[in-house]
Amino acid sequence: MLRIGIDATCWANRRGYGRFARETVRAMTAAAPHHQFECFGDRTALEALPLNGPNVRLVEVAQGASAVDAASADGYRAPGDLLRLTRAVASARPDVFFSPSVYTYFPLPPRMRAVVTIHDAIAERFPELTLPSRRARLFWRLKVALAIRQAQIILTVSEYAAAEVARVHGISASRLRVALEAPEASYQPASPSATGAAAAAIGLSPSARWFTYVGGFSPHKHVDVILRALAETTGLQLLLIGRLDGDAFLTNRESLTTLVSELGLADRVHWTGYLDDATVAALHSGAIATLLPSASEGFGLPAVEAAACGTPVIATTESPLPGLLPGGGFFIAPGQVEPLAAAMQRIAAEPGLRRSAGAAALAGARLLSWHRTGAAALAAIEEAA
Repeated sequence: MLRIGIDATCWANRRGYGRFARETVRAMTAAAPHHQFECFGDRTALEALPLNGPNVRLVEVAQGASAVDAASADGYRAPGDLLRLTRAVASARPDVFFSPSVYTYFPLPPRMRAVVTIHDAIAERFPELTLPSRRARLFWRLKVALAIRQAQIILTVSEYAAAEVARVHGISASRLRVALEAPEASYQPASPSATGAAAAAIGLSPSARWFTYVGGFSPHKHVDVILRALAETTGLQLLLIGRLDGDAFLTNRESLTTLVSELGLADRVHWTGYLDDATVAALHSGAIATLLPSASEGFGLPAVEAAACGTPVIATTESPLPGLLPGGGFFIAPGQVEPLAAAMQRIAAEPGLRRSAGAAALAGARLLSWHRTGAAALAAIEEAA
């Protein structure tokens, strides 16, 4: 039996790394009743994943601010908050510690065995597009460097991400392990009535035809490229689904709003804000395709979740998505308007292509499961111990 400490401070995050943390820990605790899991976080974080199994102990650590907010691009994690977490872990003395995301990493006690998850190398490759200030970039570099130094094993979410992390940080492949992400259970093909109700709720007409984008609005996501590509199509709508404020990283939402007006797209672009999973799944199910033409994606979970709804993807080649979803849509080099617009126009004009690509995307998504993610993460933790 191992006593496994877990950083729970990122559980409340609504983006991909929060999903990874919650689903991976849920899968591990269910699959390994012979291990004891001790989860450290503030009350808000612990309430985001109310685990109550006999092999789980939730350790509430008082924090002046939620780690999810304090670790954001413009945030500041107070030294006292970090110290309380470090002391709580030192007092508990787990055999090994697991950080599901370097984003909320805090210093561990000396000689603590550890596994740290680094989801991608985007902040290192595109610092000016993700982190808004020199202070934020310096803090990020120091945090990641400390995490890499303290960890025996670095976990990441795809072979693509592993190669990027190894290259950028100079990490030996012998220290890297991969745990692929997966779609949450809500993401499956929705009924026409569910799709119609979800579309009506955000003001779409019964005859509307739309694309979806799910995620943040940092410059590296290339939402501006999506808007320019949409402007080259006729009559098609775009749903921008994601939190409109408080983004963990640099956001260019204001400039995107201006661009919508300049391109004359105000009646075709819908800013939905955050939506629950069932609603997003219903909107994906009725979409022509989902769009994710980012500069880079360590995994591309929003595209995989759309694929699990039977929806084709038009996504970046700078990701593992071409290998995860073969035949599931179009994969294009990032930053290029014309290829994106051409792919959007073609899949909108060819229903047969949409059906076949959607079926291939669904088949690829169904090969992924959080059970396998948890098993891979647990194997890395056991190895590190």
